[in-house]
Amino acid sequence: MGMPFTETQFLDLFGAFNTAFWPVLAALWLVTLAAVVQILRGRASTRAIAGLAALHWAWSGVVYHGVFFSAINPAAWIFAAVFVVQAAAFAVIAVVPGRLTFAWRGTPAGVAGVVVLVYSLLYPALAVAGAHDWPRAPAFGVPCPTTLFTAGLLLSALPAAPRWLFVVPVIWSVVAGSAAVLLGIAPDLMLFPAIAAMAVWGGWWRHRPLSDRLQAAHVKS
Repeated sequence: MGMPFTETQFLDLFGAFNTAFWPVLAALWLVTLAAVVQILRGRASTRAIAGLAALHWAWSGVVYHGVFFSAINPAAWIFAAVFVVQAAAFAVIAVVPGRLTFAWRGTPAGVAGVVVLVYSLLYPALAVAGAHDWPRAPAFGVPCPTTLFTAGLLLSALPAAPRWLFVVPVIWSVVAGSAAVLLGIAPDLMLFPAIAAMAVWGGWWRHRPLSDRLQAAHVKS
């Protein structure tokens, strides 16, 4: 089944979005850079990081999907609603104390999280350096870098992030990653390794205490 818009319409959409909001996108990128630095230093505020993630999802949902993408794709309203739900989920994390912390650690999940976080910051440069020129290229404050930033956060979370926080990022990674192949948006292909990382370290096995895993293994034997 084909997409309800052409590649030209899609890139023109980014041109209009980036031209209208580039100061906001630049500010969002700088704030996100500061947040990633704090995560690496182990000094990140849970409320600040979760609040920033909520802002990313709300902005992408309301402004990108609702105001812009809906002009060329009727399904954008569904995407907008789902993104707002994810924003609300992070808002809950921000206001409920003691739920999660976000910090660098030397585990496979932590390393993967840092790689994806850094990649999300490099995303605008990679997009502009690719086949599409500024401003007709995805840069920042749009769904894919938002999803990558979120994947990095969830992989960096202590204790393990609840599984329901992974649902929307994984679904969007599948949808947008598939579209990236058709539209030639090379930076979005990182969504596939992000899916793999979230599946490996965000799955049921990761969330079970060691005692439960040992007990389950004993029962099976």
